[in-house]
Amino acid sequence: MDWMVLVKAAVMGIVEGLTEFLPISSTGHLILAASLLDFTGPMVKVFDVAIQTGAMLAVIVEYRRRFAETLAGITSDAVAQRFARNVLIAFCPAAVAGLLFGSFIKAHLFHPVPVALAFIVGGVIILVVERRHRAYYGERDLEGRRHARVESVDDMSAMDALKVGLVQCLALIPGTSRSGATIIGAMVFGFSRKAAAEFSFFLAVPTLIGAGAYSVWKDRAALSMADAPVFAVGTVFAFFSAWLCIRWLIRFVSSHDFTAFAWYRIVFGGLVLLSSYTGWVTWHA
Repeated sequence: MDWMVLVKAAVMGIVEGLTEFLPISSTGHLILAASLLDFTGPMVKVFDVAIQTGAMLAVIVEYRRRFAETLAGITSDAVAQRFARNVLIAFCPAAVAGLLFGSFIKAHLFHPVPVALAFIVGGVIILVVERRHRAYYGERDLEGRRHARVESVDDMSAMDALKVGLVQCLALIPGTSRSGATIIGAMVFGFSRKAAAEFSFFLAVPTLIGAGAYSVWKDRAALSMADAPVFAVGTVFAFFSAWLCIRWLIRFVSSHDFTAFAWYRIVFGGLVLLSSYTGWVTWHA
């Protein structure tokens, strides 16, 4: 196998891992990275989804104690049962919407310009939500400050889970960001930043497993055993970069908001549109 293909797979894996859990759209970055690397073809469309398994495994490793406690108490512990129920409820809307509209969205929106527009719109939404969140809850955890209604994932109700699940459907639009939709949506519904980020991590596990399994099965005709090293390299690099990103993000949200990510989205999306319009970069569909 051409070693350059493996290098491209490693780069794509790093991009996936670093962007999956930040509110900047992993799918959007993968589409743009694949265009710049000239990493295209039927196999690549499956690859982009399949390597999300690496990011999902990073969540399981980082929160292995929580998952182990949930599995151990699923038949007897009320907290474990509520946690599992909420993750399942939040997963269902996007799963149904993906089955109904996934093919249409891939055919019409998986292109650099729509992705760039989604980057910009998403960035503006984050700025608006963060401004509202700061105005209501305050900049710091000072005495007398209003507390978020949902400070921990264990404070969630079934309705909270359903709302976050419905918002996650927006992430079917490439460039929107699954983590961005769930984190920012949860904040709108009264979650603290930490609770919103952690539930987004947990929700990623069934979502990425489902998306990856469905994509591999649906497009299995485009794959061969010769592609196994490419998928393995991409998944391994996605795992390690996602694991580092998760650990960093939890520390980050304890003392920062998401404004920097909003401006990144707006500037980056604007640069993609400008380069496309001027012809500086030839973006491939």
